Amino acid sequence: MPDASTGMIVTIGEILVEIMAETPGQGFREPLPLIGPFPSGAPAIFIDQVARLGAPAGMIACVGDDDFGRLNIERLQRDGVDVGAIRIDPDLVTGSAFVRYREDGERDFVFNIRHSASGAMRIDDAAERLLRSCRHLHVMGSSLFSDHLIEAANGAVARVRDSGGTVSFDPNVRKEILRAPGMRAALQEMLRRCDIFLPSGPELTLLTTATDEAGAIAEILALGVREIVVKRGADGASHYDRDGAHHAPAFGVAEIDPTGAGDCFGATFVTCRLMGMGAADSLRYATASGALAVGVRGPMEGASSFADLDALISSQAGDAT
Repeated sequence: MPDASTGMIVTIGEILVEIMAETPGQGFREPLPLIGPFPSGAPAIFIDQVARLGAPAGMIACVGDDDFGRLNIERLQRDGVDVGAIRIDPDLVTGSAFVRYREDGERDFVFNIRHSASGAMRIDDAAERLLRSCRHLHVMGSSLFSDHLIEAANGAVARVRDSGGTVSFDPNVRKEILRAPGMRAALQEMLRRCDIFLPSGPELTLLTTATDEAGAIAEILALGVREIVVKRGADGASHYDRDGAHHAPAFGVAEIDPTGAGDCFGATFVTCRLMGMGAADSLRYATASGALAVGVRGPMEGASSFADLDALISSQAGDAT
């Protein structure tokens, strides 16, 4: 198990609350029952899962001086995340996302992130302290929604890499934020600077000239990326590096809420690799983590411990589908 002497896993980016429609539909054009708020934000879900696995974890972010911000800070701190670099802005509100599921399982989001406290995140003295102890930095594409945040993320990456640390990158692109000016260029730059790339399905070819999977894998590895992990949902996951490929089937679980599953998957894979596990074992644990996450309503509610993951793996030994 990692300890503080090995350095922290740190993430940087948005914190928000998620509020969900209780009934499926095509958006929010009429009054309807809602449930929430739930602590959320892709980087926050990622780092909460890291902490639940027992690894030293910290986050650089900004929230408003409001209940939504306090809800998130209290949850992260309770689960073991160093929250000292989460700044509280007295003049801005914590971000939010309203989510509605369609009948086909797809989701529609209404985000308040760009003009929330998340957009005021900066590398201050507390963030510098965290980066000095950082062994591995994780960046989400969803956090690159403004020039200010792109600059902050790139600066954090440079600090970590200069000190011998490593970087993972999950493009985590939703249609609602891909339109942000400069986002595609920022995603491409982050891809070139990461060690572990964690796309979901079609995101594998989003930033490559190649349009097929094999071509995209070769192109990304040629950039210097060490590992590519493709999340395939119900079809499991795949790991590629210069030595070959590993594939892991999905676990048979009843899906309740897929939000956050990819973040839990990525956090588990990265943590396992930093613990010294091989790619195949890390992929298996990550797949189990994603499976447990989809079985609970709420983006951070499905975060799991190693005991939880071992229990699922044991219960479906030889029966993963």
